[in-house]
Amino acid sequence: MKRNSKKCYLVLADGTVYEGKSFGAVGSTLGEVVFTTSMTGYIETLTDPSYYGQLVVQTFPLIGNYGVIPQDSESEKPQLRGYIVREWCEVPSNFRCQGDIDTFLKANNIIGLYDIDTRSLTRRLRSVGVMNGAIVESKEDITPGLIEKLQQETVKDAVPSVSPQKPVSIDEQPAFKYKVAIWDLGSKANIERILRSNGCDIVRVSCKATAEEIAALNVDGVVISNGPGDPVDNPEVIKEVGKWLEYKIPTFGICMGHLVMALSQGCKTEKLKYGHRGENQPVREYPGGELYITSQNHGYAVCLDGMPAHVKLLYENVSDKTCEGLSYQGYPAFSVQFHPEAAGGPLDTEFLFQRFIDLMGGDGNAAE
Repeated sequence: MKRNSKKCYLVLADGTVYEGKSFGAVGSTLGEVVFTTSMTGYIETLTDPSYYGQLVVQTFPLIGNYGVIPQDSESEKPQLRGYIVREWCEVPSNFRCQGDIDTFLKANNIIGLYDIDTRSLTRRLRSVGVMNGAIVESKEDITPGLIEKLQQETVKDAVPSVSPQKPVSIDEQPAFKYKVAIWDLGSKANIERILRSNGCDIVRVSCKATAEEIAALNVDGVVISNGPGDPVDNPEVIKEVGKWLEYKIPTFGICMGHLVMALSQGCKTEKLKYGHRGENQPVREYPGGELYITSQNHGYAVCLDGMPAHVKLLYENVSDKTCEGLSYQGYPAFSVQFHPEAAGGPLDTEFLFQRFIDLMGGDGNAAE
């Protein structure tokens, strides 16, 4: 394999330009530029639907060293708009490897940029904040019109773009003890894997499902999944989640699911300066409880000011004290901003799935 030496450029909305080289698919692309601090799990990052509409920067300098392993994918295909790395590995080595990352990006029409100063780029995003950017093929493409477009562009219809268009039932297993609906706002596959490994049959429902339709499925519980974009862009989902909680059936929200659950109960959300993305994010049980290292991927958080009295802080981010989890008094429900299914990342908080299962069995308390 011969490395591509074709130059291409990353242009940020503030006019900053970074020079690099092309890999993966060739062309131009535009999206919100974000960084993830994960040292492993790049396959999971590439296939995580929560990255829809974004240009993802890997802070770890070498990507692709263990190749492409389809069994580790978190969805059927990548949803991000571009992939930016310092260096990619031409000759991966792993007994499970089934290809290299350059070929994978080409096959999925994902434009990549390498040989770029990702350290400088990450520091800029940390100091200025995440912003839109574009990967272009030549300097002639860098025009005032492009900068203006980057300053005005927003990601639209993020959740509907990655959610199933209609309810999809997974094969029922009569031996399973519980039936769980995954309210799929862009769900990662490992959520389903963990639930099934713990004796749960799964029914996957679309973001367009109503509370009444889910109740008609006679499920024992609901997991409201992760997903991309700004949570307030989903008013119908928020309304239906609020209706659903009134059924008083065990409910567990993850990431976007956490945000829409909070909004349904009268909380507000805010956009973070550069978000939390990576497998090494410290979270503490509130107040003063256990410390966990978590996997995260979000750019929004629930505002702690003005929360309704029945909504209680469950976890907080150690680094910036933002909300990382909530319980809801009067409802058998709780939610977390981080990813207890990890994939990739630490397994510190996988016990939260057991807490949800205990709620379905009538043996648990959402705030415990």
